[in-house]
Amino acid sequence: MNPTRLQFTVQHQDRQARAGQVELPRGSFETPIFMPVGTLATVKAMTPAELDQLGARIVLSNAYHLFLRPGQDVVQRCGGLHRFMGWPNLILTDSGGYQVFSLRSLMRIDDDGVEFRSHLDGSLHTLSPERVMAVQAALGSDIAMAFDHCPPSRADPRQVRDAMDRTTRWAQRCVEQPRPPHQVRFGIIQGGLDVELRMQHLETLTRLPFEGFALGGLSVGETPQQMHQVLEQVARHMPADRPRYLMGVGRAEDLLQAIGAGIDMFDCVMPTRNARNGQLFTETGRIVISNASMREDCRPPDPDCECATCQTYSRAYLSHLYRSREILYSRLATLHNLHFTIQLVRRAREAIIHGNYDEFCRAFLVRRNETG
Repeated sequence: MNPTRLQFTVQHQDRQARAGQVELPRGSFETPIFMPVGTLATVKAMTPAELDQLGARIVLSNAYHLFLRPGQDVVQRCGGLHRFMGWPNLILTDSGGYQVFSLRSLMRIDDDGVEFRSHLDGSLHTLSPERVMAVQAALGSDIAMAFDHCPPSRADPRQVRDAMDRTTRWAQRCVEQPRPPHQVRFGIIQGGLDVELRMQHLETLTRLPFEGFALGGLSVGETPQQMHQVLEQVARHMPADRPRYLMGVGRAEDLLQAIGAGIDMFDCVMPTRNARNGQLFTETGRIVISNASMREDCRPPDPDCECATCQTYSRAYLSHLYRSREILYSRLATLHNLHFTIQLVRRAREAIIHGNYDEFCRAFLVRRNETG
């Protein structure tokens, strides 16, 4: 039975692709959905009002980073994460499992948790499943992720299984911890590229009282084809009455593939990071604003885009801002990339509702390939 803190309804289904509604104590959102990443309690270059206008209904922040700076106690004294960052909608906090992967050279990992040196000042800290959930409770997020051990994509089979088993033991400890009345928890399925391990871990975690489930440990160095194979074989077996979340994936082709496999929720830094690094997303591929051809190109970045950047500014102007290292470039480019990604997922939802999701995906890929 679906836990009462979260209600998930599948409103339409086209093969495996699902259009649904998630109801939480402090708000709701439609799925599939893309969550902009605000690791440090801010989506870089964007104000909360701008994100809201773009249609973002939930953002992701990171408990590991906020634990280090400014500290969860500061956030709690300021009224919780929503008030601290001035965000009116919902927040999901990642537990820090990905940082266990990405900063593993600074860490020692065992069943008790993680001992690590701060990447900020070298100070020594420890995080256990109990402490991670306490941090997220203090932050007051709407969705809190269980603490997991994410292995590298090239880890040997024994490392992958050890990380999976440790994630299970940590998950069991996570669900025993107190939480605010409004907060729900998602478990994270590990197992690398081994579908059999993924299925074993899925069966184990679904015995625990999580309100949703995520696939972790993907988009960490494997090829897109390898990730798609795992998705096709695992996603459909995740509980049908709970949201399915694929962590850290934001490439347009991967989003569409995952939605087609039955995934409901996504997050990724790609729209914001690529924008700051000079790449603008369009249906026909990426525009590299630093290219010499952009300097005198008076066309909008994407003539078919309705975002404020494309409706107002030219490629030449954005090229000028980028080359001049003006802050406004990052704001305009980030706004465009987030608009593109949020709208792509929203259009995918509409295609599911109309029963033509496969045709929508084919048309998107044909246009991209013809101009790529």
